[in-house]
Amino acid sequence: MKVFRGLPNAVSRAPCALTIGNFDGVHRGHQALLAQVRAAASRLGLDAAVMTFEPHPREFFAALNPNAKAPKRIANLRDKLGSLAEAGIDRVIVEHFNAGFAALSPQDFIEKVLVQGLHVKWLMVGEDFCFGARRAGNIDTLIEAGRHYGFEVITMPTVMNEGMRVSSSSVRAALAAGDFVQTRQLLGHPYSISGHVVHGQKLGRSLGFPTLNMRFRHRHPALDGIFVVQVHGLEDQPLPGVASLGARPTVDDSGRILLETHLFDYSRNCYGKLVRVEFLHKLRNEEKYIDLPTLTAAIERDASNARSFFRDQETTPN
Repeated sequence: MKVFRGLPNAVSRAPCALTIGNFDGVHRGHQALLAQVRAAASRLGLDAAVMTFEPHPREFFAALNPNAKAPKRIANLRDKLGSLAEAGIDRVIVEHFNAGFAALSPQDFIEKVLVQGLHVKWLMVGEDFCFGARRAGNIDTLIEAGRHYGFEVITMPTVMNEGMRVSSSSVRAALAAGDFVQTRQLLGHPYSISGHVVHGQKLGRSLGFPTLNMRFRHRHPALDGIFVVQVHGLEDQPLPGVASLGARPTVDDSGRILLETHLFDYSRNCYGKLVRVEFLHKLRNEEKYIDLPTLTAAIERDASNARSFFRDQETTPN
């Protein structure tokens, strides 16, 4: 799969079957849409392409309006791209969403992006898709443009799961509730976050609980709190542990988000390794403690509760 930051250059502008969206989480609704894009591309002899955005458009506009809230992010860009590759997409355009892009009129978006930039021949979007400055463009606008410029426009109906609309919002709600069973049903797989292990302040080590640290480029994760997890990528089998995801209010007032994972009975050097942290169960919300001894006691309880979770899993009948 080829990934482009912005529109491809002229050499890479092969005609494509395209879909457009944020694809946060690449849930089952997204997967159904991507399967149709892949099928159309194969049928028509085109590249299967996705245009997505960084940052999320709502995140961009929230930064301009103190009364607006940025959406919680289900997936980082690495995981999103991995899911798109698994869906058989040939080409992903990660468009930088900025003031210039937001100001494009629907007509400019169609001409400069879809027709001249991407050579779209087949386009699938959701039924409520809007685009262009002030969201002035809609499905009817696209269908009319398709007749003029020679591309087909298909709409994707809503995907339901046990009577619930499958959407990024429903995934965020399940994660906020710590409901990983529901999250798995909506995503079609367990919820996890991947990234490289980086050096931290070594505070966990000094407290007796060394951690694998993963940084975030944004401050709006869909999860926060203390979790039972298992880590993939270090050994043949996933390794059990306990993790904290959040801003670490007891020891850091910068607001930076960090995922810290303590692995049980594991002491190998992991710096620079690419790992995937799978979330199994939420233990509690993140808290601010009055001092390090109180924090250490809380970590000890969390580790003990996480170990109990794994013991219970081993004794539960299938």
